[in-house]
Amino acid sequence: MNIGIDLGGTNIVGGIVSADGKIVLKKSVPTLPSRNTEDIIADIIGLCKDLSNQGPIKSIGIGCPGTVNPLTKTIVNAANIGFFNIPIGKIIEKKLSIPVLVENDANCAALGEAIWGAAKDNNYSVTITLGTGIGGGIIIGGSIYSGAFFGAGEVGHHVIHINGELCACGQRGCFEAYASASALIRDTRDGAINNPQSTINEIVNGNLNAITAKTAFDAVLLKDQTAMAITENYFDYLCVGLSNITNILQPDTVVLGGGISGQGENLLSAVKSRIKDKVLTGNTKTRFVIAQLGNDAGIIGASML
Repeated sequence: MNIGIDLGGTNIVGGIVSADGKIVLKKSVPTLPSRNTEDIIADIIGLCKDLSNQGPIKSIGIGCPGTVNPLTKTIVNAANIGFFNIPIGKIIEKKLSIPVLVENDANCAALGEAIWGAAKDNNYSVTITLGTGIGGGIIIGGSIYSGAFFGAGEVGHHVIHINGELCACGQRGCFEAYASASALIRDTRDGAINNPQSTINEIVNGNLNAITAKTAFDAVLLKDQTAMAITENYFDYLCVGLSNITNILQPDTVVLGGGISGQGENLLSAVKSRIKDKVLTGNTKTRFVIAQLGNDAGIIGASML
């Protein structure tokens, strides 16, 4: 059995994963990212020790945010947890005498979906998380594609609208600025402000801060015209980005994860109806599916490194 660790900004979650991709035991501790790196690494080591009490562990895989160099087992830059050029893998190997592998967390999630999830048995897949931002992981020939400098897969930051909305990365017009959950919340809030009669305002009892990425979809079910326009616009931008990714990489499967993937068939039907007219003829065979592993994708993928 292997251990998979998902090092996030809020929690450090670890699990023992069997050879068939099942989580046998899962534990977590809060990250508390304001602490120094030594304390966070000590908690990871403690978590691994607790998990290894269940039986012999072959290896430990760690999925980390930011830029990761898997060759040197180093977190190069993860600002949200304060890790800069920290050789986390080698530090933990020295303490536990167990092989440790380190990768970007989105890449781990993509690997998990490729081996045991929605893209199982497909050699060329892209997993895209539609959450607060847009993350991605690319699998080519069954292996993670990290790029020449270990930063590949940032699908949220290709520009789909020149001089468009400001993105968190500092650029304007990024895919993330139009198709993330944050973008949908922004547009839903604007729609509610500009259309006081909209059902959106009723759903949140007039509290615009209560709007989530689900609010507009809930209002669509009530036949609200403002919400319909917002979600149609969202789907249009989403499919521009997805078609670009499909045309560049020609994957056999695109896996959609993150909070918005909770829309399930509603999301898939919107994508499938639009994407066929946007991709090149040779790319129409690409499948679009909903992620299957949920929040466990990173743990399972890390354990498979």
